[in-house]
Amino acid sequence: MRNNFEIPYRNLKYTCDPSIFKFTTTADVKSNYKGLGQQRGIASLEFGLSVDTKGYNVYLEGPTGSGKTTYTKEYLDKISRTKKVPPDWVYVYNFDDPNEPVAISLTAGEGIKFKDSMEKFVKDIRHDIRNTFKSDELEKEKSIITREFEERKEKFLNDLNKKSAKYGFQVKSSETGIYMMPIVDGKVIKEDEFEKLDAEIKKEYEDKSEIVQQEIIEVIGKIRALDAEAENRINDWRTNIALLTISGHIYYVKSNLKRNKKVSTFLDGVKKDILKNISKFIDDDKNKEKDDGFFGLNPW
Repeated sequence: MRNNFEIPYRNLKYTCDPSIFKFTTTADVKSNYKGLGQQRGIASLEFGLSVDTKGYNVYLEGPTGSGKTTYTKEYLDKISRTKKVPPDWVYVYNFDDPNEPVAISLTAGEGIKFKDSMEKFVKDIRHDIRNTFKSDELEKEKSIITREFEERKEKFLNDLNKKSAKYGFQVKSSETGIYMMPIVDGKVIKEDEFEKLDAEIKKEYEDKSEIVQQEIIEVIGKIRALDAEAENRINDWRTNIALLTISGHIYYVKSNLKRNKKVSTFLDGVKKDILKNISKFIDDDKNKEKDDGFFGLNPW
């Protein structure tokens, strides 16, 4: 017997035919939301946003779900299309005063370009400087400089030994410093042997030792000056090599942006900072372990 009140299960579920829609996704659909029941609020918002003067702001308040954020964003999107595109603003590190970042205004769209360029710059510069200074050719150049100063240091010590020998002493150098030992009958003697000498001979050696001691002090001063000169020479060599590498990367960043004095000043600061801390880039693997605890090698 047929049940006239029975509803087929197919009728319990609505099936929508996608072909009736003229869009691919809902993102293509323009909203017709007009702030239901909020006409006065909408009028106030539109009036506030029409005031194109600095110092005026709009404050929105209302319960969650009332549509204030949705409508405001849509309305701002609508009117922004009729306005001049505002510039991008970026903040960069201030090398003169780290507590006050420098604000830079860039043409719309250049902000993200600048950010991407600097990220690439940091990555490339760390890689290139490290690899440059690890090359065999540069290691040879550094060895030549080091060997030159070692030879000059050795000459100082040889000359000192010749002078000391005239007074009956031999001079030796070690990591702890330079020291002298008496020579008796062409043989270097130890302290206990020296104590066994006649008092008159000991007195003669002690008097001469003061002269040799003064010679040693002078040579130590010369060697320290030589070490400082060697360090400066190597630092200058490193700086010149690094400068060639850095300049190309700096040019790449600048070429991606319109000419901007503040950007140029910032990049000059970056270049000086790298050259000042070039050893950290050369020994990058060691410094990564130290820097991972905070924010890395560089503040820029």
